[in-house]
Amino acid sequence: MKRTLLVSVLLMGFFTFRTQANPLSVGSAAPDIVASNQDAKAVNLADIYARGLTLVYFYPKADTPGCTLESCSLRDSMVDLKAKNLTILGVSEDSPAAQKKFKDKYQLPFELIADNDGKVAAAFGVPVTLGLASRQSFIIRDGKVVWSSLSVKPKEHTKEVQNALDKLRESGSN
Repeated sequence: MKRTLLVSVLLMGFFTFRTQANPLSVGSAAPDIVASNQDAKAVNLADIYARGLTLVYFYPKADTPGCTLESCSLRDSMVDLKAKNLTILGVSEDSPAAQKKFKDKYQLPFELIADNDGKVAAAFGVPVTLGLASRQSFIIRDGKVVWSSLSVKPKEHTKEVQNALDKLRESGSN
């Protein structure tokens, strides 16, 4: 009986395991961190931020229905997003090989970060449950977070990003 209870408690703890996180708020400095991309090459995120507006979006797992919908929607809007000078980085805890396969399969025109060790998610304060990052997004400008969405819906994400970019431009922040 005691053993069954102990196993039950341990399993509950395992399946509810979630990193405690405080997502970066607007105005926070964007993390200056180096991580591997889909080609297992080191990418310094600060170098990407220096190019201009950067969307860093976190998704749970490459090549799953919601993540594919979200990523392909961004892909399909690249002309408009590039016209707004936006660079995109997708981040999940998948391996570089899984990220490469996902990128190639759907012809994603942006880099994917393989956050195997969870350090990018931790730096942004994105919660991770059982190795799956929460679906959150951040727009970075001049090394600072200027917009965030902490509960992204795959179908609405691209529209949400476009609206945020429009508001940033209207307010003279772009």
